[in-house]
Amino acid sequence: MEFIVEEGKHLHEECSTIVLPALSIGNVGQLAVDLMVSSTRAERIGFLDDPNVLPCVGNDAYGPVPQGELALPLEAYDLSFNGLTLLQQRSPVVKGKMVEFAKNLADFAAASGKKDVVVLSSLDFARWRNIDMSSGLQMYYLSSTNTDGTDDHCEQLNWKRLQEYNPDQRGWKYLSTLAEGNATQEDNFPFEDELEEEDYYPSLPFAALFSCFKARGLKVTCLLCYCSEGDNIPDAFHLAEAASKLLGLSPSNFHGNEGGKWLVPFSWNTVYGPPPDMSIF
Repeated sequence: MEFIVEEGKHLHEECSTIVLPALSIGNVGQLAVDLMVSSTRAERIGFLDDPNVLPCVGNDAYGPVPQGELALPLEAYDLSFNGLTLLQQRSPVVKGKMVEFAKNLADFAAASGKKDVVVLSSLDFARWRNIDMSSGLQMYYLSSTNTDGTDDHCEQLNWKRLQEYNPDQRGWKYLSTLAEGNATQEDNFPFEDELEEEDYYPSLPFAALFSCFKARGLKVTCLLCYCSEGDNIPDAFHLAEAASKLLGLSPSNFHGNEGGKWLVPFSWNTVYGPPPDMSIF
């Protein structure tokens, strides 16, 4: 993985925390990072090039007036006044290369002086076993602070640890072995033909990122929400707000955000395409 700095820009050493999405159902993690970049008016300082990520290119996602800036697969935005780096991923990882990508990303984070990592992702609502909507949308987490995945700060925020995490379960153990460099097999599970229900969660992208960042000695917290495919904008707000709480931020103190509210990215105006032609009805 190579980091390319934009002309006249540089990595800020004081940015010791990195926030990034893990691709999953509804792309909620990506939408949440979009929301944070737009609302904080973060400065794009460069982009990452990794052979395990599919190439893509698009228009500037945040500016209403074209400036000739292209959106690329992996972009880095710095908030030096908050010590924060936001990493946006716009295209999927090559099939079978998720662990290799996670290793490369963890190496980059460690080499650039990052200490803390926050991974934002979504989970399939159809697999939510204990449904309790009495308190609204629930936030789940997984932390490297303790071996069982718990974290006192997250508990104080009334979030629930991901119940399906078990470091002794074969999928999680295999991920840990790969992340620590003690296996040379491809990142597909050796028992892929006999996957069981308990193997689902460690097979997801957030699990590979969690294991690889943890193996590099970084503190990593995964924030997870259950959702279904569809209009996932409310889920993105929910996840972005949770990340801000974890980091001690709020829209009211975002630099350059005078209104104190979340700023919807310009690209969201056409996220579902143009409205239907009413003459067909």
